[in-house]
Amino acid sequence: MSRPKAQINPPVFFGSALLIVAFALYGALFPDAASAMFSAVQAWIVDTFGWFYVLAVAIFVVFAIGLALSSHGRVKLGPDDSEPDYSNTSWFAMLFSAGMGIGLMFFAVAEPVMHFTDPPVGEGGTIAAARQSMQITFFHWGVHAWAIYAIIGLSLAYYSFRHGLPLTIRSALFPLIGKRINGPIGHAADIFAVLGTMFGVATSLGLGVLQINAGLNDLFGVPEGVEVQVMLIGAVTLMATVSVMAGLDAGIKRLSILNLILAISLMLFVLAVGPSLFLFQAAVQNTGAYLSEVVTMTFTLHAYEPTGWIGGWTLFYWAWWIAWSPFVGMFIARVSRGRTIRQFVVGVLFVPIGFTFVWLTIFGNTAISLDMGPAQGAIAAAVGENVATALFRFLEYFPLAAVSSLVATILVVTFFVTSSDSGSLVIDIITSGGRDGSPVWQRTMWALSEGVVAAVLLLAGGLAALQTASIAAALPFTFIMLFVCWGLLRSLRLEAVRRVSQELPAMTQIRGAEVPWQQRLRAIVSLPRRQQVERFLTATVQPALTEVADELRKAGFDTRIENSGDEVKLTVSHGEAREFMYGAFARPYVRPSFSYMDEKIRDDDPNHQYYRVEVHLMEGSQHYDIMGYTREQVIGDVLSQYERHRHYLHLVS
Repeated sequence: MSRPKAQINPPVFFGSALLIVAFALYGALFPDAASAMFSAVQAWIVDTFGWFYVLAVAIFVVFAIGLALSSHGRVKLGPDDSEPDYSNTSWFAMLFSAGMGIGLMFFAVAEPVMHFTDPPVGEGGTIAAARQSMQITFFHWGVHAWAIYAIIGLSLAYYSFRHGLPLTIRSALFPLIGKRINGPIGHAADIFAVLGTMFGVATSLGLGVLQINAGLNDLFGVPEGVEVQVMLIGAVTLMATVSVMAGLDAGIKRLSILNLILAISLMLFVLAVGPSLFLFQAAVQNTGAYLSEVVTMTFTLHAYEPTGWIGGWTLFYWAWWIAWSPFVGMFIARVSRGRTIRQFVVGVLFVPIGFTFVWLTIFGNTAISLDMGPAQGAIAAAVGENVATALFRFLEYFPLAAVSSLVATILVVTFFVTSSDSGSLVIDIITSGGRDGSPVWQRTMWALSEGVVAAVLLLAGGLAALQTASIAAALPFTFIMLFVCWGLLRSLRLEAVRRVSQELPAMTQIRGAEVPWQQRLRAIVSLPRRQQVERFLTATVQPALTEVADELRKAGFDTRIENSGDEVKLTVSHGEAREFMYGAFARPYVRPSFSYMDEKIRDDDPNHQYYRVEVHLMEGSQHYDIMGYTREQVIGDVLSQYERHRHYLHLVS
């Protein structure tokens, strides 16, 4: 079997690689200057564009929920007859692992405790501060984060699976700039997506390795330090290459399910040995407090009482999610083919959030309860000294601390591997022009690059550098996301118009009116074999489509005919407008039991199947059979569908 050849889009591949190498060299050779630059950049972005981040994320939330509630929610992410590629369980596991697994492990204990001891307003260490801390934590990890992911994932899945465009960010700009997505504007959009993904993933990997180091120190006495952390990045990145080589189904899917099992096990352990009744009460109250204040918190910038708190927390999170959105968005698009927009938005926005809120309540509220009681401030002190150790200091207050700490460390490692693997897969798809199935070395190269960038960021300033990288990388991509929303809305409105035009009767006569009833009856009761269908496609359908194509060429239209054996397809180009496609394909079905009569046919016998010649347009199968039509009747059906298409173009012009 021949090896897959390298597949790259040169401007995006080399442009992204050059910028990443330049950044890595600058951070490695001039760490002090890089650290000072990171601090200055973060301060400037927070002061100048903080309001823009807050407003943009609010728009993303409203847009995503609005699409789900609108009539556009019925639109499939794929042809109308497509079905989901993955079960709900596998889908949710991959969403959770790719979306924010490492972050939840790192911040589930640390963030609530930090807000509890040092709230943005009011006095720390009080009951009011405890309530506020969980409200803020829910806000940072709630619907806003997943709305950002949903926007990118939805647009990519829609344009790739429903319209056949490449699975890259540039495709989401097609309704705004048309075929110019293949030029410099499209290249720039993809490069920004690669940089955002690289620095977003590197930030998560940096946080993950800090926690792995803390866990190994707690369990085995491994010293904590940048040198050890860089070695850990190298070791776990090499582990990620094994997952890369295994592929999506064998690697990421299985690791994601393992992640989910380990995470649920650890969560249930803390729930069982912790203050269970209090946690059930807190989960309900936390959710209610979040829902009652989510609008106010969405637009809070502390404009009247300026504070640096928002730059280190809310704006960091919003930028982190935006930087991650090309990665997570493309990944969830990749695994969401066949779902409707409503299913997609509800699944992406609310299913992971439910798990996240339960997780944060169990770990965050338990940590605050311990800190106010038996720990007597020890957990808060540990968080203040080293955020990465928070989870392990927390687990020391429960039975089997060594076992639970080991499970937590393994969980961080597996999240690390899935994040690196998924990130390298996404970057590879973007730099390959949306093509999948590239050679393993390409994805491996990007996985190693993520590890190198994470190591450089740690050497150049630790956690502050990681935060700055996310905030800076997200800024240009925020503008792109706003254009993506605009373009997606335009496309869905055009699709709605097209649905209306398809529902109108043909201008001359309804399809099939000229088919004699005897012929229609024969078509209804016959169960053709594959050979009969192939002969029909070759002898009747292809000549009919060729005649139509010839006439259209005489009228100045660019047409093409494609025959793949079990499908014949006519495509008519209309310049920048939506092209027309009419295809007839052989679709197998299992013979109904009543058709066997006295025949003895096994399930594995080819006679067990029969075939229909179904018509499909750009939207997918139209679910009717033209087997047995004459050439003139096929031509009539093509013209009927083309007439509807021309009517659609008239409505949207």
